[in-house]
Amino acid sequence: MEYTSIPGIGKKASRFGVGTWPIGGAMWGGNDDAEALRMLHAAIDQGITVIDTAIDYGYGHSEQLVGKALKESGQREDIILSAKCGLAWKGEEVYRDATKKRITSEIEETLRNLQTDYIDVYFVHWPDPAVPVEETAGAMKELYDAGKITAIGVSNFTIDDMEAFRKIAPIHAIQPPYNLFEQEAEKDIFPYSQKHNATLFLYSSLCRGLLSGKMTRDREFREGDIRKDVDPKFQQPLFDQYLAAADKLAQFAQNAYGRPLIDLAVRYVLDQSETGIALRGARRPDQLEPLSRIEGWKLTDDDKKEIDRILAETIDEPAQPDFMAPPLKKEVLES
Repeated sequence: MEYTSIPGIGKKASRFGVGTWPIGGAMWGGNDDAEALRMLHAAIDQGITVIDTAIDYGYGHSEQLVGKALKESGQREDIILSAKCGLAWKGEEVYRDATKKRITSEIEETLRNLQTDYIDVYFVHWPDPAVPVEETAGAMKELYDAGKITAIGVSNFTIDDMEAFRKIAPIHAIQPPYNLFEQEAEKDIFPYSQKHNATLFLYSSLCRGLLSGKMTRDREFREGDIRKDVDPKFQQPLFDQYLAAADKLAQFAQNAYGRPLIDLAVRYVLDQSETGIALRGARRPDQLEPLSRIEGWKLTDDDKKEIDRILAETIDEPAQPDFMAPPLKKEVLES
């Protein structure tokens, strides 16, 4: 296992972290809780020390499963718990709410769900244009000063968002989407994190399964799964283009390294970010299998050029992950 560090946190941070959005069930077509618990225990047993969750993942259900697994393992102090705030929901519709009132109430519910008295890294999940950044950052700073969180993070923030936030509170970690198909963070987020000594938590490292090596054209997604009719990469004609790119990347990985596509995808995230953490959503223990195969090799500059060539010749107009951005509070409550 490769490890990195997070400012202000003394624990070793594994460079491969478990993302727990899928085990919340909502937006992923349901979940098998027993299997999810086995996956979490397997992750801990394999040396993974970073577990990423959020209160809106299944409206608290993901947090509850993580809390149960940590309680059963007895290894809470070895684990870096990454959680998020700044979202709320009406029925099943999630919306942004980064007010001090919401953040203050969320942390208490998250602590109960996770069965702990502090969060290692607490992220503002999305910037909220309807709330003054001074209010949001101030609320996070109060939690940090009170010892309820050890480090402050921001997720899906632009550079301007972070500059405004940092006038009020420090930023120890930054969480953008990043994978072979979604490389936008390289342009400005990566340099910014390095300049300000903030650890990168890179989510969606397998691009919702497109880079798993198991995605096929006839895959049927269950009702409630965002890939069924929301994620543009899984809608035609883009779906065929991304599948074609995945096939070519798989062939490249096999020819160059004798490895499957999933190994290439994870290694790419680790190599491009140098010290960042690759978050991979998982539901079952077998989905952690690449861990045993990502050490001892690295991609070259020529590899990166070949990857870029494959992407350019296969995908006409790359789709951005903007679809994941939740609406503002006003848009939901007044609808």
